[in-house]
Amino acid sequence: MGKILIENARLINESEDILGYILIENEIISDIQEGKYIGERPEKIIDATDKIVIPGIIDDQVHFREPGLTYKADIHSESIAAVAGGVTSFMEMPNTVPQTTKIDLLNQKFDIAAEKSVANYSFYLGATNDNLEEIKKIDPKRVCGLKLFMGSSTGNMLVDDDNVLSAIFSESPVLIATHCEEESIIKKNLEYYKNLYGDRIEPYMHPLIRSEEACYVCSARAVKFAEKYGSNLHVLHISTEREVGLFERKPLKDKKITSEVCVHHLWFNDKDYKRLGNFIKWNPAIKSESDRSALIKGIESDNIDIIATDHAPHSLEEKKQSYLSAPSGGPLVQHSINVMMELYKRGEVSLHKIVEKMCRAPAMRYSVKKRGFLKKGYFADIAIIDLSNRWEVETENILYKCKWSPFDGMNFTTAVTHTIINGKIVFENGEINTSNKGMELQFDR
Repeated sequence: MGKILIENARLINESEDILGYILIENEIISDIQEGKYIGERPEKIIDATDKIVIPGIIDDQVHFREPGLTYKADIHSESIAAVAGGVTSFMEMPNTVPQTTKIDLLNQKFDIAAEKSVANYSFYLGATNDNLEEIKKIDPKRVCGLKLFMGSSTGNMLVDDDNVLSAIFSESPVLIATHCEEESIIKKNLEYYKNLYGDRIEPYMHPLIRSEEACYVCSARAVKFAEKYGSNLHVLHISTEREVGLFERKPLKDKKITSEVCVHHLWFNDKDYKRLGNFIKWNPAIKSESDRSALIKGIESDNIDIIATDHAPHSLEEKKQSYLSAPSGGPLVQHSINVMMELYKRGEVSLHKIVEKMCRAPAMRYSVKKRGFLKKGYFADIAIIDLSNRWEVETENILYKCKWSPFDGMNFTTAVTHTIINGKIVFENGEINTSNKGMELQFDR
């Protein structure tokens, strides 16, 4: 692959914000220093003047829909979109068709990704009420985690038996990543609104049906199970102010119970349903401005540990259906860093916290081997971002297979100019090497 020099770069790395350079040799960062590079100049040089350079984003929650739902998305199409958004590694969820609840099905997804993924990858095994023996077979050095639906989102993967939950929390060989919404509360709320409105329920009622109480009760229950069994628990996509208080305000390295927030919960609030309807229908629901503000504060206070996307595309036709028929979820990986940089420019979140929560923290929490940092000897997974580049999201530049975005028509003021994966320039000024092959993530466990 040869050498690549990134020079005149503003390096955002751990607690540092310095002007310097990075030298890449083959797959690895061979040198990173403050100041000017004075060695022999390689053939490929990237001038990063007036740009920031960060570790590649590691998205710990995506749904790329393969196998079985590839009319919505697939591993190749969505990894291309991810790379355009500075995402160099992803961890993909098990609610595909068939559901990834057996090791042989998990291995099939790894095989697909080895052939088709442009970015680096790993996959979760899904938990059910009767697959504990499969869970015990998980290879901790290969598999990112176990996905546990403690509240049902899609499909039939709800695990609601206390004895089964006790066994999973006590015996899982890997981190347990939970979707937490209390199903009984959701069913009660839905029945109430159906009695009032019949099939005329509107999208703005989504956070009333999948309510704050449903989220908090289930997240608190997961935390209690983890505390009882000393489990490695990671609560995905928290969406309420109350949930923030469930998680300790201390360094990530000292935690066994952690939390994630998603970009859409940091940007939208419940008033946006009037404008965007089902296009911002996610589970858990986007909630109040007070909740959004508390989630932002939770990032800065370190109650919240990771920022991800829950990228979950559906076809435009599906999302245009009535509220009760339209599926939950939407595409985000191409635009997540742009959204976060707009929040930075608005003064809501610091640049260092964005890089920490999207790059370093996922690597630390999942013990990803030699990624997530700009560090000598680490894989050269790097994103370069122009903080003064105005562009509009429109159908022609949306790379998701579904070809829509909840940010359609929005003007962003930052742009990813380069994404480097394993020492290869995979994205450069709008051009993507779609034939690149990502690597399977390895875990130091």
